[in-house]
Amino acid sequence: MNATETTREVVTRFEQNFNARDVSVLLADMTEDAVFEHVGPADKVLGRFDGHEAIGAVFGSFEEHFPGFDLKMIDVVADGDRAACQWTIEWDLPDGSRGFGAGADIFTMRGDKIAVKRSYITF
Repeated sequence: MNATETTREVVTRFEQNFNARDVSVLLADMTEDAVFEHVGPADKVLGRFDGHEAIGAVFGSFEEHFPGFDLKMIDVVADGDRAACQWTIEWDLPDGSRGFGAGADIFTMRGDKIAVKRSYITF
């Protein structure tokens, strides 16, 4: 398998695993010193998070910030050790309706692991 195929496979698996809500499975696809950057609305988790402990805490809090979330992957494009994934997310709002957001993740790989994940979301 070449670098592009590996990147596409890992990123696809990683994004699909968000709905399982198992942080250890997500972190297994990331380097120990991975970086996660999240850019979006001020009322959500934002910032830069370094390493498994910090990233795991953020990923583990998604249910709190996006209760009942459902992430749907639209497309993954990969080239060598880089990839981009377009996605949507829906979650439960306090009034019983569903929230909706659209986003994109930009990935940098190191070998067969994600070294950097930058997420951009809009509502």
